[in-house]
Amino acid sequence: MKALVTGGAGYIGSHVARLLSESGWEVTVLDSFEKGHRQAIKGFDVAEGDIRDPDFLERVFACCPYDAVLHFAAFIEVGESVEKPLLYYGNNLGGGLNVLEAAVRAGVKRFIFSSTAAVYGMVGPDPITEDVPTAPINPYGQSKLYMEAALESSRKAYGLSYASLRYFNAAGAHPDGTMGEDHRPESHLIPRILKAALEKREVSIYGTDYPTPDGTCVRDYIHIMDLARAHVLALEAMKGTKATGEVFNLGNGAGFSVRQVIDRASAVSGLPVTVREGPRRPGDSAILVASSAKAQRVLGWKRKRADIGVIIADAWRWHNSHRQGYQA
Repeated sequence: MKALVTGGAGYIGSHVARLLSESGWEVTVLDSFEKGHRQAIKGFDVAEGDIRDPDFLERVFACCPYDAVLHFAAFIEVGESVEKPLLYYGNNLGGGLNVLEAAVRAGVKRFIFSSTAAVYGMVGPDPITEDVPTAPINPYGQSKLYMEAALESSRKAYGLSYASLRYFNAAGAHPDGTMGEDHRPESHLIPRILKAALEKREVSIYGTDYPTPDGTCVRDYIHIMDLARAHVLALEAMKGTKATGEVFNLGNGAGFSVRQVIDRASAVSGLPVTVREGPRRPGDSAILVASSAKAQRVLGWKRKRADIGVIIADAWRWHNSHRQGYQA
């Protein structure tokens, strides 16, 4: 079975590509390397180019009959999406539609979409299920929601089977320490804390007066390997009728506050973490936690590395041994 993984040199895409290969899939990674890292996909067949180029995509699909497409190629910075909305709609939506159209035209029947919890927008403290109304508050989340709508329309019109996986906060690294998170700039909390500890810098807390036990935001962190495994299970489910057009939340099912994550990161690394407290950021919810019951029920997915200490320990192993990321 052959799979095309767009954005496969990025953080999530590279972990999924490796697990797919280990599961018996023949994988081709498509990436522009604007954000991805060549070092993360050594040994893989690579198609280098931009998803905003339809002619490039036509050549990619013409050279090989793919059984499935897993689409990760997207810009992910929420703040940047507010400042540069057309960039995000152009790449995440325009480029995504190019990939979808090329896949449908080539007769691909299985499509996995890398979506996000940002499609829900501002929600309450209860665990978020897939039937919670979507109301994204930024272009990043909106671009992902538009792609979900295009997938559902393609299912009805062309018989495409798809699964849209809505991630909460992907975190951690491959347990063997060879792969990890290397965004530039880095906006995710756990790598920011660990890098601040290594470089003896401050880490900022935005808001200490939320209605949570310690006053800081509570978020749901899912280990990258648990996340990757869900993609393989979703592909398998599409062989039958379990996931012909489904949306799945993927999260830990439990939340951890910013202070809890900082304290655990300090304990795992053995390094002090200097904190600077600041005001709330606009648009931040007090609590965002996923219900992944549907993925467990339909896909048979189980979290194997759910403990926040394990997530941080794996991330620490990567960052401590790759202090310049993949450039090291």
